[in-house]
Amino acid sequence: MKRFFLIALAACAAFGAAPHRAAASQTCGIPDKGTLWIDFAGTTQYWQFFAQPNVIAATSNFIYPELFRAHGAKTIYWDMHFIRRVGTPLEPFDPAYVIDRANRMYNTAAMSLGCARPMIAENELNGANLITPWSPTNAQYRRNVLIYLQTLAARGARPVLLVPSKPFLGDEVAINWWRQAARYADIVSESYFSAARMAKLGPIAGSRAMRELFRTRIEPYTEIGLPTRQLGIMLGFHTTPGSGGREHAPLRSWLEVTKLQTLAARQVAKELALRSVWSWGWGVFGASSPENDPDKPLALCVYLWTRNNHLCNGPKVAGPKFNVSRTEGQLIFPSGVRCMVSGTRLDWGAINGLTAVTGDPDVSFTAVYARAVASLFKPLKAKQVADAEKAVVAAHFGSYGAYRGALARAHASRAVARAVIADELRGELIEQRMHVSGPSAADVREFFESFGDTQARLVESKRPAPWLDGRKRGYALASNAPAQLFRLRGTGWTTIRTMLGPFQVRALEPAVPLGGLPTGLARPAVISALKALARDHAYESWLLARQRAYDYATLCYRDRQPVPGVIPLTDYLPFLAAE
Repeated sequence: MKRFFLIALAACAAFGAAPHRAAASQTCGIPDKGTLWIDFAGTTQYWQFFAQPNVIAATSNFIYPELFRAHGAKTIYWDMHFIRRVGTPLEPFDPAYVIDRANRMYNTAAMSLGCARPMIAENELNGANLITPWSPTNAQYRRNVLIYLQTLAARGARPVLLVPSKPFLGDEVAINWWRQAARYADIVSESYFSAARMAKLGPIAGSRAMRELFRTRIEPYTEIGLPTRQLGIMLGFHTTPGSGGREHAPLRSWLEVTKLQTLAARQVAKELALRSVWSWGWGVFGASSPENDPDKPLALCVYLWTRNNHLCNGPKVAGPKFNVSRTEGQLIFPSGVRCMVSGTRLDWGAINGLTAVTGDPDVSFTAVYARAVASLFKPLKAKQVADAEKAVVAAHFGSYGAYRGALARAHASRAVARAVIADELRGELIEQRMHVSGPSAADVREFFESFGDTQARLVESKRPAPWLDGRKRGYALASNAPAQLFRLRGTGWTTIRTMLGPFQVRALEPAVPLGGLPTGLARPAVISALKALARDHAYESWLLARQRAYDYATLCYRDRQPVPGVIPLTDYLPFLAAE
């Protein structure tokens, strides 16, 4: 009768009120706020690395905890064999046994750590990814886990449940289980990957991949409402092949990834205000074990140095070829910068200003990113942009007052307008260097048939003109020539302003429809127009390809990368189009 009473009591308590959390002064000196860095340190032959201040060592038994504390480290208790406390999804233990194991674990941890409210890491939950409906044995296993965690918490401990796989959260049964577990324990997601694979990505793309992995590991829990102050990630530095970790990476690569992995964890922990970051893999487990890697102490020193350069001299043990930078590939930006594109700034202000015009911040982000990439290939001087702006005013407005009025109606600032003008000018200059093949006879014929109403005018220029395909004399078409050419009166020489500079031109004949000209006379103009169109398409393809290629060298706030694309901003501000 007593046995069934204990089971019922435990089952009711598991779904009752969560116990009051312990104050920091009662939890073996473990701070109650901020991100904790906790390292698996007990029973490793490298325990001396952790026996120092500013380290929290996860350890077991009654020997190592005292050693660590004697050297200034703080300690939590590591339960390596959670399976022995609650059973497995196929063979769960009797709940009464689970309660007894929880009480024994609390007594052991409290005695080992010398405090009444110990933090206890439970390694690890089995079957986190099993879908519902759960089998009867797995359902009992999950109940056992809750009973065990609740019993520890009721005694004053702070359990931490380690989770090796993505949790299944497909229905309310599963979601409610995780919410119940979080009432009594912190949850730490084991986040392992191949160091060899990450090393091949390099410091920028590799760091981004690691940060995204860590965020992905936390996301399922936050989506169901679990607070990040109860969540953590575990880093893997183990060396058994096939389980993540080193995975046969050369030493230099492994040390580089060790550094980058630590920095990535720090960044994500700061972003999300995570409760903890853990390290695992420092154990050896016997001379014949694949974990008996002689390079582990080097990786351990680099890991500690990356966190805090007072904990170990990482550069010294790693050797002269080790990359000591702790900023390369990291999300460190000057004030006002959203992204850095191979050293070129992409500012929040530019995106926000453009969004007033486009109405879509994502469209604006893509447009500003494309601008940054293009500017790497064709930087412009301020005078070039100012002269191009003068040409826009002269061609379309006649006065700066009218120009400013048009900008105001389009919700565009002068800075936004100048940036769009620079885009247009830069595109024109890059296109001039692009070779395109001449159109086919069929293309020329189709142009005549489709655009016979297009205005054409015989003009002359004192220098080769792009709208005449590099010639000084010929028919200009309204589809690709400055509109000013079609407003000329008389046959005298006149200077027109374009983004590409001033041209001295004169009209030789009045404008006529293209279809009214003999094919032989108009053919060069049609070929010029088709080649201009081909260069436009070539530039768009080139720019899109360059954006995709430069993603590897682009660092953005929280790794929120722009979507590559070609946004014709003159669709929003047509009066700024290049002529």
